[in-house]
Amino acid sequence: MSRGRLRILSAIGIGCYALAAIVGFFLLADHQGYGLLVPLWIAHGVLLALLLTKLCADETGVTAALLVVGASLVAVYIADLARDDLTLERRGERITATVVRDWPAPDRGREADTYDYALARRDGTRLPGPALRAGSGSFAVGQSVTVLADPEGVLRPRIPGDAHATGHVLGVGAFALMALGVVAATTRRGAVVARRREERARVADQEHTLREALRTASADDHGVIEVHPAHYPDVSHRRAAGIAGELGLAPADEPGSWRFRR
Repeated sequence: MSRGRLRILSAIGIGCYALAAIVGFFLLADHQGYGLLVPLWIAHGVLLALLLTKLCADETGVTAALLVVGASLVAVYIADLARDDLTLERRGERITATVVRDWPAPDRGREADTYDYALARRDGTRLPGPALRAGSGSFAVGQSVTVLADPEGVLRPRIPGDAHATGHVLGVGAFALMALGVVAATTRRGAVVARRREERARVADQEHTLREALRTASADDHGVIEVHPAHYPDVSHRRAAGIAGELGLAPADEPGSWRFRR
């Protein structure tokens, strides 16, 4: 099997592994904590670095592995959001509730205007589960609002139409394709690097052969040694003249000739 075909098969295998890792981490994310997921992500990155470094034949494999892991991590995160959206769309109940309390979201991060809104049914019973989350001032206490609520109280209620499952699915596909694109680009770079190395090795071998030919060849009656350029297709005449000069030989004829005089 040629090296080119082997490289393509290796790239396909790495791409399939990257996709399988995205699916695997997505399935684990809902059942396992960071104590297990973080070491698994690290091991995944190390394995990818080894595979991609071997594939591209230089140190850029580490950078490529980081890009694949980053794209995979984002894909898993978006897939988790899509799962919540799809679950809420499937089992959620559309109800009209009343805002009974609001407060700044505790995990709002940089989104300083994000608030949580506690909701109650018309009979006064509180909606189970997390509070509705929206921008500051979106709702006032006592205001009625129609939401899609999780009857099991696990998922956060949302305004109908705010669940963007389709967009999230497209986002997952985009980042998965990005990971595959990095693998493809790494494969292409590996082919280029390998070709350049082969060319350098071939030129070095021909230069060595030419050097030995000039050093050991017998000169004619005029002290001239002639070599045939067809035997050294990757060695330029200028380089051949340089090698001859290193051995104490000088051009015997007009410029461009492969005849050298001792």
